[in-house]
Amino acid sequence: MNLNISIVLYHPQWEEEVIPLVEELLKVKSLRKIYLVDNSEHKADHPWLETKRSKLQYMFNGANLGYGSAHNIAIRESVFYMTTFHLVLNSDIQVKATDINQMVEWMAGYPEVGQLMPRVVNNDGQQQYLAKRLPSPWNVFARRFLPEWMTARSNRRYELRDLDLTRPINAPYLSGCFMLLRTEAVLEAGLFDERYFMYPEDIDLTRTIHRRWLTLYQPQWTIIHAHRQASYSDRRMLWIHIQNLCRYFNKYGWIWDKERWQMNKL
Repeated sequence: MNLNISIVLYHPQWEEEVIPLVEELLKVKSLRKIYLVDNSEHKADHPWLETKRSKLQYMFNGANLGYGSAHNIAIRESVFYMTTFHLVLNSDIQVKATDINQMVEWMAGYPEVGQLMPRVVNNDGQQQYLAKRLPSPWNVFARRFLPEWMTARSNRRYELRDLDLTRPINAPYLSGCFMLLRTEAVLEAGLFDERYFMYPEDIDLTRTIHRRWLTLYQPQWTIIHAHRQASYSDRRMLWIHIQNLCRYFNKYGWIWDKERWQMNKL
């Protein structure tokens, strides 16, 4: 039982985020390798990288390949080395190594679980609702552009707030900020779809794994996520978000998506 971890970087905040996170991750018992996959234009020249060679691998792409494509580089390493688990992680996450140890051990005991995400909160402890039903076009576009009072009811259902979030939920959509993946399951699903530059790739991968495996929100553990939501403040990122969501609905269906209806009902 072993674990690889990948973190995709783009103009990273080394001292504030990356170094503290990686130093904690290096304490994980089952860790084989941490891959820092850098999509920045310029290669990092940080002396700290030279001191962590045994279990840390820095991978410079020289271009922004996108979120899923960059993670796939590291996931293929997990497939090649037959690593049991692969953790896809954002750099703006705070998590304890002991919690990851427990998650891996727990997941190893339930071979039907293909993916796991813990409870996610803000720095102030407020819960982020990142386990969801599969989105319809209304869920993703209306709540972005319409007043909250018009979308509150559908948002509550979409974000699973109508369920008991103190118990595990087999959700068809788990956020890409923390995806503890069974390598066998992600290989069967076909890794991240690289046609997305960023945003819907986590929806796509989770629903694909969900077809044959449990994809669990497991509130037994809690992590902290900064959750920048760049598309809410940057018009360029908003346009990228819209483009890639259109690719997602072109792939699965805008109005008629039988699988979405079935998974959401279950």
